[in-house]
Amino acid sequence: RDRRPDGGRLHSGSRASIDRATFPPNAAMTLPALSLLETRVLGVLAEKQHTVPDAYPLTLNALAAGCNQKTSRDPILNATDAEVQACVDHLKSLSFVVETSGGRVMRYAHNIERVLGVPSQAVALLAVLMLRGPQTVAELRLNSDRLHRFADVSAVEGFLDELATRPAGGL
Repeated sequence: RDRRPDGGRLHSGSRASIDRATFPPNAAMTLPALSLLETRVLGVLAEKQHTVPDAYPLTLNALAAGCNQKTSRDPILNATDAEVQACVDHLKSLSFVVETSGGRVMRYAHNIERVLGVPSQAVALLAVLMLRGPQTVAELRLNSDRLHRFADVSAVEGFLDELATRPAGGL
C-alpha cells in the first residue's frame, strides 16, 4: 500500500488510479481509462442514490451540481452542463450510466455494480474515492458511512483487498 505524506495509508492505487481509473468489467472487454470528470459523474450518481433517493435518478442539472459541489470533493471542479453531458454520453456507451425518461427531462442512474461485478459495499468505497481522492482506510470508513456502514476498518481493508485482487483486474 502507498503512504500519504503524513504517514497514513492509502488504498493501493493512489491519485493516478482515481484520476485515470481503468475499470475492466471482465477479461473479454477492457474499458478505456476514465477522465477525472467521468469518475466524478459516476461517484456523484453512486453517492446521490443513497443520500437523496427521492431525487434519484438525477437530472443533468442535479448531476452537474453534484459534480461541482464544493463540500466533500477533491478536487473542486467547475464543469459545465455540456461537459457533464459529454461524460454521461461516453459513460452510457460503456454501460456505466443508464438513461431513463419518465417525466419532462432525462434522468441518469449508475450501473457500476453490474458493469464491474462488485457488491454495493465496494461501490460505496469506489464512490468515496472518486469524489474525495486518496484516503486512509480509517478516512474511507468514516467518509463512506452515509453510503454503507462498515463494522470496522478491517471490513474496509477486506473490500479494498478484494477490489485490488479481482480476477477481472484490480481496481
